[in-house]
Amino acid sequence: MSERAMTEPAFLVLTALVDEPRHGYGIVREVEELSGGRVRLKVGTLYGVLDRLAAEELVAFDREEVQQGRLRRYYRLTDEGTRALEAEAVRLAENARAATDRLRARRTGPSVVGGTA
Repeated sequence: MSERAMTEPAFLVLTALVDEPRHGYGIVREVEELSGGRVRLKVGTLYGVLDRLAAEELVAFDREEVQQGRLRRYYRLTDEGTRALEAEAVRLAENARAATDRLRARRTGPSVVGGTA
């Protein structure tokens, strides 16, 4: 994995492939569901993300199937992709915890030590 931060579409594509290999349209649907409808990958974006993830060996070609006369290419998560996704999930959780802690501290305000009236 490169040293660059993982983009949200890459994170969601990897997450979509955790439980099973999926073809492009299946990934698009899964990403939309995972994001609560907020992220809708266009075909060009999806295949750009898949190409980059494949070049980094985070996803791999799994198989091709013909369904209703159309060729579907399936992708799967690699072991390296699993490790990268786990690391990114931890990083995001730590960032969320830091933000939550600071927001909680802001709501409660600064503590008054030896305050004056």
